[in-house]
Amino acid sequence: MQIGLIGKKIGMTRIFTDSGDGLPVTLIDVSNNRVSQIKSKEIDGYAAVQLTYGIQKTHRVNKAEVGHFSKAKIQIGRISKEFRIIDEDVKSYQLGAVVELSIFNVGDNIDVTGNSLGKGYAGVIKKHNFSSNRASHGNSKSHRVPGSISMAQDPGRVFPGKKMTGRLGGERCTIQNLEVLRIDNDKGLLFVKGSIPGHTNGIVFVRKSVKVQLNKS
Repeated sequence: MQIGLIGKKIGMTRIFTDSGDGLPVTLIDVSNNRVSQIKSKEIDGYAAVQLTYGIQKTHRVNKAEVGHFSKAKIQIGRISKEFRIIDEDVKSYQLGAVVELSIFNVGDNIDVTGNSLGKGYAGVIKKHNFSSNRASHGNSKSHRVPGSISMAQDPGRVFPGKKMTGRLGGERCTIQNLEVLRIDNDKGLLFVKGSIPGHTNGIVFVRKSVKVQLNKS
């Protein structure tokens, strides 16, 4: 278990390698991640570090949150996230300190978690990749319908989990094993190969890839 960073999706662009190949990249702003709370196994039962990102106005939070950030002597954050760590790493973090980009290196594989783009109410063809029905030969009104969803008297009901129409997207998801192609320490930017969940200016959580850590151990 390692600490990660809270970031904001800036957008997508492309960078060129020395050989002239263009690579699609996503820019993530992970600057100004501040330690707002440290939990230890002796007091809280587990070891963790809570980070906060962004700046929030005082009148937008309640008194409990104001006191929470005042204890750490930092500005009120827009969003907070707790990262579980091993017990031995607790002493390496200080309350109110800024977690730098140095926890990541160029070439590292990372996992990015965020909320996917909401696509609204969708049919079964778009949502579940169903095949459409015939375009003609007697079919006049049933081109994109799902078809039969159950049987008649026995069992006489629709089984739970049946793939049907409904809302598509807008769910928490994780893209794994994305490669870090470039790091801008001055601006606090990560250049990640490929796309990540969410819309522009959406909040994401970045941590080192779990699968790579398991393979190395």
